[in-house]
Amino acid sequence: MKPIASWPVEQRRNIVGVFTDIDDTLTTQGSITPDALQALADLKAAGLHVIPITGRPVGWATPLAEKLTVDAIVVENGAVALRMVEQPFLTENICKNELKAAYSLPKVLSKLYQEEEAVRTRNQSRMQVIAQQLLAQIPELKQTRDSAGRETDLAFDANEFAHLSFETAQQVHQLLQQAGMQTTQSSIHIHGSFGSFDKWTGAKWIVRELFQRELADELAQWVFVGDSGNDQAMFQHFVHSVGVANIRHFQSQLQHLPRFITMSERGAGFAEVAHAILSSRA
Repeated sequence: MKPIASWPVEQRRNIVGVFTDIDDTLTTQGSITPDALQALADLKAAGLHVIPITGRPVGWATPLAEKLTVDAIVVENGAVALRMVEQPFLTENICKNELKAAYSLPKVLSKLYQEEEAVRTRNQSRMQVIAQQLLAQIPELKQTRDSAGRETDLAFDANEFAHLSFETAQQVHQLLQQAGMQTTQSSIHIHGSFGSFDKWTGAKWIVRELFQRELADELAQWVFVGDSGNDQAMFQHFVHSVGVANIRHFQSQLQHLPRFITMSERGAGFAEVAHAILSSRA
């Protein structure tokens, strides 16, 4: 990992879009800091696409999707996306006053899924059984506090409010995989899902959905910012990838590392990335 200062100016100048993790990348002690919020707004104001992508669930991310000025938020490690869209007109026969009112209506939240509803419903039933089996086998294991808002995966608390040992975390991964689930781990949670979801497949999917383009064909124009294990697929594939400084806590556990690293941790580190991109346009 090279210092972000060594990222060539001509490469930064060509960036058109930013994918970013949320927990411990935009957030510091659980909240998105003012400098990170301003960085998101500045990137959008400069005309860049901005898409947070996280292992957090639909329910947890809904207030953020309604608040942040971003293109979309991809959640549950790529399985679902949230975006604010214009409300559609209910009728073509609309008078001028009604038309004016319609244009002033607030945007509404839209959810996009990679899987059909029938598949999601079937998998939710299977996941409930598996969750109870794991909780019975590992007494210290807890589902994440945001689990009520999850639709497509299971998540267990590894390092948010509970703190699992490395050995116990590995046991959780093993049991989930034996149940036929794909697993990944963020800086705070262990995830299991039946779909082949990760942030890379989710990133490619949402670029097709939003822009009708292929992310893999324009990777020289995008950057990803992250900090932990479930960001590895992004680090592996992105030409431009940056780790905020706290990634060093997980460095020994990662097979794929980002190309660059910031001086600061968490939200302040993300603000460094935004400054590096925007200053190249001055």
